[in-house]
This record gives sequence, structure tokens and C-alpha cells, in this order.
Amino acid sequence: MSFWTRITNVFRGERLNRDIDEELEAHVAEAVVEGRNEAEARRALGAALRLREESRDLRLLPWLDSLRADAVLGWRQLMKRKVTSASAILSLALAIGACTAAFRLVDALLLRPLPVAEPERLFAVSYEKPGRDGRPGVYDSCSYPMFQRWQSALNGQAELLAISYPQRVDLAYGSDQEMEKAHRQYVSGRLFPAFGLRPALGRLLSEDDDRKQGASPYVVLSYDYWQRRFGGDPGVIGRSLRLDAGFFTIAGVAEKRFTGVEPGTVTDVFVPITMKNPASLGSANSFWFHTMVRLKQGGAAEPVRDLLAASYRAFEEERLKGSFQVAKAGPVVEATLNLEPAAAGASRMQREYRRPLTALSVLVALVLLIACANVANLMTAQGWARGREMALRVAIGAGRGRLVQLVLVEGAWIAGLAAAAGGVFAAWSAPFVVSMINPPDDPARLVLPADWRVFGFSLLLTLTVTILFGAIPALRAAAVHPAGALKGGADPHSRRRVMNALIAAQVTFCFLVLFVAGLFAATFDRLNRQPVGFSPDGLLALETVASSPQLPAFWNQVADRLRSVPGVESVGISAWPMLTGEMRNHRISIGGHAPGDALGFTLAVSPGWLETMRITMLGGRDFRREEMDPSVAIVNETFARQFFQGENALGKSFEMIEGKGVRIRVQIVGLVRDAAYRNLRESMLPVAYLPFQTTDQEGAPAPLTRGTFLVRSSRRALMELAPVLRQAVSSERSEFRVSNLRTQAEIVRSQTVRERLLAMLALFFAVVALVLAGVGLYGVMDYTALQRRREISIRMALGARGGDIAVRVTSQIYSMVAVGATAGLALGVASVGSLESLFYQVKATDLPVLAFPSIALLAAALLASMPAVVRAVRTDPARTLRAD
Repeated sequence: MSFWTRITNVFRGERLNRDIDEELEAHVAEAVVEGRNEAEARRALGAALRLREESRDLRLLPWLDSLRADAVLGWRQLMKRKVTSASAILSLALAIGACTAAFRLVDALLLRPLPVAEPERLFAVSYEKPGRDGRPGVYDSCSYPMFQRWQSALNGQAELLAISYPQRVDLAYGSDQEMEKAHRQYVSGRLFPAFGLRPALGRLLSEDDDRKQGASPYVVLSYDYWQRRFGGDPGVIGRSLRLDAGFFTIAGVAEKRFTGVEPGTVTDVFVPITMKNPASLGSANSFWFHTMVRLKQGGAAEPVRDLLAASYRAFEEERLKGSFQVAKAGPVVEATLNLEPAAAGASRMQREYRRPLTALSVLVALVLLIACANVANLMTAQGWARGREMALRVAIGAGRGRLVQLVLVEGAWIAGLAAAAGGVFAAWSAPFVVSMINPPDDPARLVLPADWRVFGFSLLLTLTVTILFGAIPALRAAAVHPAGALKGGADPHSRRRVMNALIAAQVTFCFLVLFVAGLFAATFDRLNRQPVGFSPDGLLALETVASSPQLPAFWNQVADRLRSVPGVESVGISAWPMLTGEMRNHRISIGGHAPGDALGFTLAVSPGWLETMRITMLGGRDFRREEMDPSVAIVNETFARQFFQGENALGKSFEMIEGKGVRIRVQIVGLVRDAAYRNLRESMLPVAYLPFQTTDQEGAPAPLTRGTFLVRSSRRALMELAPVLRQAVSSERSEFRVSNLRTQAEIVRSQTVRERLLAMLALFFAVVALVLAGVGLYGVMDYTALQRRREISIRMALGARGGDIAVRVTSQIYSMVAVGATAGLALGVASVGSLESLFYQVKATDLPVLAFPSIALLAAALLASMPAVVRAVRTDPARTLRAD
């Protein structure tokens, strides 16, 4: 009989039994025909039941048949206890779903290999050196002259690829009034051939597109963008687009599988690296892309790293000798160049969210352990309730292994159903979390396929969960002693010890989750309440570009037009909005002395900008309309304190050191309060505000191509003004166009996206952990009260009071809660060091941080114990003792 037939026979039990019975009857009938007596023939064949069983074993797989029978019995047990089973399935589903969602995020951002040829040969160049605050930091920026020096140093030993950071930029396929946003990335022409990619349409960039600066005005679209923007129209090849004030021709469309090398961003438009503007391309001080190395087949990374490191040091020494600008991250000799494996790509989002995702994964795993302990307690209690059944099975011949299988199969039903429900939760939650990573105007985009990697993880997780919560009940079932169980059961104290140990483990994990969640919530709260030094409420930022450079007078003309819009209180102009991460810095010289290592930061603003931002003026005056940069400056408190040692800075002068040692002398005409410049996490920077109007080398007003109009309004619904303001800008001067419009409050909130995400998810998991722990406590307390009802009745009959009974019922469990909380606190304090970079002005010893998990667990324990205490106190001794 074939193996497949034996498998199918397992699932056609009734028909197989009929076939066997018919065959046995056929043998008996044949014997009768041959002249034998029917009764004699049946005796000769043997017992019918034994014959049927032996025949069944030959025609099917016995182990599979026993598994099928246990699955049927397990399903019946679940249906018999619908409420209990549903609670177990739901608690596990939430934990399994959270784990699967966390894996999808971690896999998509950190683990999934790029869809290119041999991704394991890819490495990202980075270097570690001290940052502005003296702490070591990892950087990956590179200048094009440095990249060219590296290419010469490698001399073909490995392939070097330049890839700019993706930027969300303006582009147009028609007039400038039809501008739209897309993610643009400059790349080496060798990128596509090196990755073994083929065009979906047209051609891809090649090495020839990199040979001469500005000679290849071609772009390649990603397949995703081609479908989304053009609906897959093949006529897009040869079409022109306006990008970065220049015109480009669409040469081709990349393969569907390739969306760029930076997980978290889907690149829309690939541009040859030599089409970058000449100022950035030729400057050794312009760091605007990162570099990837593709090793040759069988090549080693260490020799390549040594060559790049030696070339890097030599280049930096030459660069710094020819410039007064010292690298703000410290001396070049302190830098260590590394080659980091980049099979999964290389992006700033990976670096920024690697540790947060790891922390959240640990929290999710702890919630899963709590859920497993909860279900294990539940199944353990049910296993003891079924002790006589198990003992009877052993007594009639069931093996210990069969009992283990019976309990594990029942657990597999719970885990399987929970995994199915958890998969639905993960399918929704993973994209939801991704949508929250970045601000709404530029959300992160991660590819989250439900493929074999996710399925394999879910399957492995389901098996692991089954073993985690099913092992203890299964082993307890296998260890049953028939005689003792049939006479009255095992020692109840042994039962309670197992359940109490699981409760202690639950409380430990729960306290740790609550403790870490409290730290994340406190970090977000501190950062969210961090004073910014200006009033973001009622403020709109209109980031504006001009199709051609426009004189400052025209920018002022547009500002005057905006002031006339109903509902507008005031308008100011700056080079960019505050807290967007943009910056400009210089070395500062006081009194003609040599500049120190400290940097001064600058921002160009118009008269009235300070009033619009509501930055308090401490002394001096605002800019006048005719004043231009460089001539005067308004400095903040930190600038005055750092460069003038606390003396009155009004009327004094300082010099800004530009590239090649050019000194620009500026007089201070105003002093203002500190305001957050680029990041909420860093301390207040020394900032000098300069006039928005600038002059060229001949002293004439210099035209500008970009700026930001800050508009303050008293309207509550600020965005209702957006269409009117956009129209006002373009109608006043047709060369101007609003490329981005956001509220300043939204920009401030974008500074806390990561912290808000961590706090929200951590608190969600904390609530889940607390509920699961509370349910576990309730179950054990209720079971304890039920098992001790005879003891409680005797004590009450002897005069024990309700308070004494309550203490008797809860003392042991509360001691387990105390033990678990202490262990959780120790683990929490020990783990804080690894998460320190994610916290802001928060310590593990802060009273609110310690109080949050302690009070939450105490409240959960009190609520969980109340039903059991009420039941114990209301016990009727006479009825209970009479029943026993």
C-alpha cells in the first residue's frame, strides 16, 4: 500500500472501518463456502476488534491517526470551555500579532536583503569620531572629491558607488505652476550594472553617464513611481521634466523589485551623480552623499577598508590645511573608518530606528511570555481538573508520551487560532506603525510583503508558543500517578507552587514592560514640554521657491501682499523654518583673535520676523528694512554668553570665518532670548540672526531662489488659509511658488515623532501586559480560593474573621507579586544603560518612573483579588462541610 494511500486513510476512518469489516466478512463467507462452520471460521480468524485494529495499523499511519484523534478531542475540549478558550486565544493573538508585526518592521528595515545580485558583497562606508558634544558618533557623509580619491586608491580592487541621500524635491512635467513632489536620488552610473538590474522600459544609467560633469541630463524612474504617476504608460520614455532649475529626459524605468538602497524611502527619480550642481560637486567641504563598496567575487573587506582609511586620512589633512574650517566632529586623526555589511541596504532611518525597534521587539517578546505564562496557568489548572481522566487513561494503557501529545495538541489548537487572529492584527498594525514614523507630508515607506519569511516566522512562533505554555501542563499530565489521582489527587500545595511561580514570572515581565514604558512616556513628555523660545501656535510656514533668482525687494513685495490677506496678523521671512534640521555655521573670531573650536550658527531673517515668531527682544533693536547681510546681526543669549563671556554684547562686533579664511565683520544691534534652532534634544545653540537681504561681491543686492514666509494668524483653523496664501504668493509674483506649507506646530511635533511612537507603542504594550497579568492573578486567586474552601470553612467555623480569611487567601499571591516586582525592577535598572540614548532628561531612579509600575501592579493585584476574597469571605461553613 502506498504511503499517500496510508495518509488518506487516516482521514476516512468510518469508510476504512467498513472496508475492513467487509473484508473480514468476506473471509468468513469464503470459509463457509468451503464447508466450514461460520462460528468456527470466526474463532479461527480471532477477535474481530483485534483484527480490525491490526488491519487499520497496516493501512494507515498510526502516529498520524493518533494525532488526528487528539486534534478532534482537543477541539471538543475548546468548544466545551468556550469562554476560557476564547480568552486564552485572544490574549495570545494580541501577543503573537504584535510579535509578527514587530518582525515585519524589523525584517523590512534591517534584515531583508536588497533585491540585487549577491547583496552579501555590499558594504557601506562609515567613520566613527567624536561629535560636537564630545561623544563618539557614526557618520557616513562623503564629498565628491573624496569619492574620486577613493576610486583612485582602490584602482579596481572593489567597486565604489556614490548614492546621495534621497530628497523630496519639486519637479514639473509642464509649467512651473504644475509642480509636484518626488523623491530624487543622485547615483553613480555604475549602480544599475553593478546590481545586475535590467530596465523594465527604455535604458538604465550606465558608466558613460558619469564621465563628464553636467553632460548627461537623463533620469531613470522607479517602477513604483512610473505606475503611480503615469499608470504604466510606455510613452513616458523621452519625455522631459524640470528638476533643480534644469531640464532632464526620461531614459528608462527600473525593475519592479528595485526601489532604492535606503529602506524606509522609495526613490522615485534616479539622476546621474555628475548632474549635481558644480558648487557641491567640486567642493571638498560639501558632504552630501554616502558611499557603498561592492567587493569582487571572493574579495575580503579588510584590505579594502585599509586602503580607504589611508586615503581618507591623507585627504582630510590636505583639506584642513587649505581651509580655516575645522571639521566640527573633531580632528581627523581620531576618526576610524569602517565597512559595515549592507546586504539589507544602508539608510539613516536604519540607524535612527535600529535601537528603538530592538527595544520594542524585546517589550513585545515580554508581552508574549506573559501571555504564555497566563495560558500555561490556565491549562495547568484545567490539567489538574482533568487529573482523574488522565489517570484513567494511564490505567487502561495510554503511554506517557501519548498524554504529552494530547495536551500539546490542545495547546496547538489555541496557538494556531491565536496565530491566525494575530496575523490579521499584524497585517493592519505594521503599516499603521510605518505611517507614524515620519511627518504626514513625507511618510516613511517600507515594503512589507507577506511572503515566506513572514510565514516561516509565524509558523516558528506558533510552535514556540505551543511549547512555552504547553510544556508544563504536558509534563504534569505525563507525571500523573493513577492510584493517587483516582484516590483524591495530587498534593494541592504542589499545584499552587507551580502556579505561583508562573505568577511571579508574569509580574517580573509585566513590571519590566511598565518600567520601560514609563521611561519612554516620560521622555516624550519632557521633550514635548521642552521650551522652544517662540510661539508655534497660529503660525504657518510657507516654504517658497522662485523659478529664477529674485531680488530681495520682490520677496518683500510678496510679504506685503500676504499682510493684506484677511486674518493675517503679521508676516516675516527667513531662509528656512526653525526646527527643520537645516543649519548654517561658521567659526567665530572676537576682537581679531584666532577663532576657537566653538561654532556659531546663523539664520537669515527679515525685519518683523522676530515679532512674528514672538521671540522676546532683551535689548537693542530689530533689523531695518534697508539693512543687508553682511553688516549687522541680532544674537541670542547663548551666543553672547559663549563668545563674550557674559558681557553686554550690544554694539560689539565679531567676525565670521568663511571658506579659505575669508573674514566677515558683523556688528551686534540686538539681543534676544534663546530659541530652539534645529533640534529639540540638543542644548540651546549660539545663534546670530542676519538680515534676509544679502549683497554680492560688488555690494549690490543679491537675488535669492528660496525662502520661507512665516505668517501669523488668529484663526483657529489655520489650514483654511492655505489656499488663499498660496494664491496670494503666485498672483503677486508669477515667479514665486509655495513648494511646501506647514504649521509651525506641526514642524515642532515632527521633532518628537520617534519619541511619540515609542511612548505610544510602549504604553499600549504596558496596558496589554497589565491586563494579562491581572487576568493571570485573578485565575490563580480564584483557583486558590476554590481549592481551600474546606480549610476556609473550618477556620470560619472556629471563629476566624473576614479580614483573617482575606489575608490567608491573598498573602501568598501578594508575596509572589512582591518577588516579581523586585526582580522586574532589578532587570529594568540593569537594562537602562543599553537604552540610554533613547531617553531624554529621564533617570531610572526618578520617583514617577518607579511609582508608575508599582502603583499599576498594586492596583491590578487588588482588583484581581477582590472576587476571590469576596467568595472566600462569603463561604457558608455549614453548607461546605456538609457537602464534603
